[in-house]
Amino acid sequence: MTLAPPSIGRDTGAWELVERLALVDGIARHPHVLRLGARRPDQRDLADAVHALCATHGRHPGMPDEAYAARAQEDAQDWLAVLSDAFAGERAYLARLTAAVGPLPSTPGQQASEAAISGHRHALEMLARSARRGCATGAIAALTIDWRSIRAVLNAAAKHFGIDIPMDPLPPRAETATVVTALGDDPASERAISFGAQALFAQHRGLWDLLEARAAARS
Repeated sequence: MTLAPPSIGRDTGAWELVERLALVDGIARHPHVLRLGARRPDQRDLADAVHALCATHGRHPGMPDEAYAARAQEDAQDWLAVLSDAFAGERAYLARLTAAVGPLPSTPGQQASEAAISGHRHALEMLARSARRGCATGAIAALTIDWRSIRAVLNAAAKHFGIDIPMDPLPPRAETATVVTALGDDPASERAISFGAQALFAQHRGLWDLLEARAAARS
């Protein structure tokens, strides 16, 4: 699939581009995300999502760590350091949840699912390591948006399985907006940020489509 950034107007900032993409391509309105965030989600579906999220985002180094090490956009380093610390806490939360939900629920096509999840993880790692100035920045900006929806699912699992819900460690959205707008201060960086964001959203949608298909296969 060819990813093309939205049209860039003279007064459009990088963060606004990322938000526009999130409205269309983000996971906030994905049916399976909404289903798991509902009052009485299926226990097996919750457990399956937690295991998949841990496999995708629960390993160190995470995306902000990879981008920080790559140093493709030097003026993003302070922001990436803050996010590295924040996602260290989220990985610990994922680890506790994975232990609490128990084994992965039996699902037809498990081997193919594992290969697909591995592919999503690899694609996200490549985005974070991109040498193109702004690409990793955009992907991680998109991650901060999608993570709010992921966090809602994790919190639903925590309530269901009796785990304490830690405070959300991510910076306020307005703060991230200011930083990303400044990082996209030239047309090339702005385009790279929008490309990275679109690629991140595409990978996340693919992951949640897979989880939705797995839930259907179990039922």
